[in-house]
Amino acid sequence: MARSVIIATGSYLPARVVTNDVLAEKVDTSDAWIRERTGIITRHLAAENETTSDMALAAARRALTAAGLDAQAIDGIVVATSTPDTTMPSVASKLQSALGSRGGPALDVVAACTGFVAALSVAHGWLETGLARNVLVIGAESMSRIIDWNDRTTCILFGDGAGAVILARKEDESRRGILALQLESDGALGTILGTSGGVSTTQTAGFLFMEGQEVFRHGVEKMSSVTRAAVAKAGLALSDVTWVVAHQANARMIIAIARQLKLPPERFIVTLDRHANTSAASIPLALDAAARDGRIAPGDILALPALGAGLTWGCCVICW
Repeated sequence: MARSVIIATGSYLPARVVTNDVLAEKVDTSDAWIRERTGIITRHLAAENETTSDMALAAARRALTAAGLDAQAIDGIVVATSTPDTTMPSVASKLQSALGSRGGPALDVVAACTGFVAALSVAHGWLETGLARNVLVIGAESMSRIIDWNDRTTCILFGDGAGAVILARKEDESRRGILALQLESDGALGTILGTSGGVSTTQTAGFLFMEGQEVFRHGVEKMSSVTRAAVAKAGLALSDVTWVVAHQANARMIIAIARQLKLPPERFIVTLDRHANTSAASIPLALDAAARDGRIAPGDILALPALGAGLTWGCCVICW
C-alpha cells in the first residue's frame, strides 16, 4: 500500500530574539502578564533584509540534510504562508530556484495558521495521484511585517520562522504515513481575525487585527472538534493518540483543548514559549523540535490540529 510518509523535518528561526521585557519597554505590558496569559517568553524576528523565502530555504536545507537527499530528488514544493515576499512569483517558486530544483509543481497555499495542514493535504494529493514522489512542505511566515508594534493586544503574540517536512510516497505494508485529513472553513467568521489591507483594496499588506476572546473560543471549540473528526476518520480513538502537535497560538488555548479532548496536557507538544505564534510555521517548528529531541518515535500517532483566519481549521493524523 502506498502512503504519504514524513521522512524528515527541518526548521529555522531568525537570529534576533525579542524578550517580553523588550516589548514591555514599548507598550503597556510586562513579562509576567505575557507569560501568564499566553505562555510566550521569547519570539524571533526576521532581520531587516531577511524574507519569508530566505527562512523557508534555511528550513528546507535542514530537512534535506536530515533526509540525506539533494534538491534534485524533490519533485514538488508547497509553501504555506500568508506573508510572501511578493504577490508573485510565489515563495515556493523562489524556493525551487534557490534550491536549484527543476520541474514539478511549486505553489503557495494561503490558509493563515491552518496553512501547514492545508499544505499537507495538497502534497498528499500529489503523492496519491502520482504527480510527485518527494514533496517539500513548508510553513514560513514573516509575521513581524504585518504587526502594529504599538498594539499590545497583538504585538506580544507573534514571531517569525519556518518549518519544513519532506513528504514521500512509500509503498510498503507499514502503517506509517498520513492516516486522515479533515479541513473545514466558515467565511462568515472572517471578520474576527485578518489584516486591514490587501492588494485589491489598500494596495498594502495592512496590519493584523484580532478579536481575542472570540478567536480563543472558536480555537478551542473547532480544534477540539476537528481533532475528534480526523481521529475517527483514521479509525482510531483519542486514547490512541501519542502526541497532539497543535497550532502554537496560546498555552492556555492548548490546555483548554486538552481538557475538551480529555487528554493529559503532557501529550501536547508545546514550543511557543520559545518562538510565539508563527502562524503556518508553528506546527512544523514544533514537529522538528520534538523529532530531533527524540520525543516522537516510530509508530507514534500524531494529531495536528490548527485554526486560522478565514476562519479555517483542520487536522491531520499521522503515524510516524
